Amino acid sequence: MCALFDPLRVYNAHMSKTKQFSEKYDELYEIAEGQGGYFAANQAVEIGFSHKRLSENVKSGRFQRIARGIYRLTYFPNSPFEDLFIAWLRAGSRAAISHESALAVYDLSDVLPSEVHVTVPRTSSRRRTNLRQHTRVLDKDEITIREGLLVTTVPRTIADVAAAGLSEELVRQAIDEALQRGMVSIEQLESYAEQRGGRFRQILNKIEGR
Repeated sequence: MCALFDPLRVYNAHMSKTKQFSEKYDELYEIAEGQGGYFAANQAVEIGFSHKRLSENVKSGRFQRIARGIYRLTYFPNSPFEDLFIAWLRAGSRAAISHESALAVYDLSDVLPSEVHVTVPRTSSRRRTNLRQHTRVLDKDEITIREGLLVTTVPRTIADVAAAGLSEELVRQAIDEALQRGMVSIEQLESYAEQRGGRFRQILNKIEGR
């Protein structure tokens, strides 16, 4: 015996499903809003989006596919750091833009990195073109948000590039710019110099002694 068609039940089921997806869009918006409008496919999948629905939203113009597995909500403007967003989201939520790439975000140097530098808690087994991974566990006070990106702080960034071998001229330029713009204090730099020693300590000594 065939069940009677119940239009009210069908309508209620449709509205329930519509509400569920509306809530998912709201949740995705909250994620992307804190990331300059960008999000990774795995972030969307975790809250209930299927890959098919992601594709449908690209076709409708609601999302833009920026790179494989990386999207942007259309009503957010393109970021001048789009390549950094792609690298950061691919590296994972525990990664942070660092080294020369962080200097570029802060506009503290004329350096033009050929690779995007990210610091991750542990080395990933998967290597990606134009992505330079540094392995280190960062303390909470060593990371901040800038332009929607998770980035190492100014003193941490300067200490990192000095230790990694960036030319002394560019390191000194970054220090001078950061001090002049009030982005860091000499005390903060001194603290990192005490922790890191080595080349950073030497460069800072020259600046303080000039």
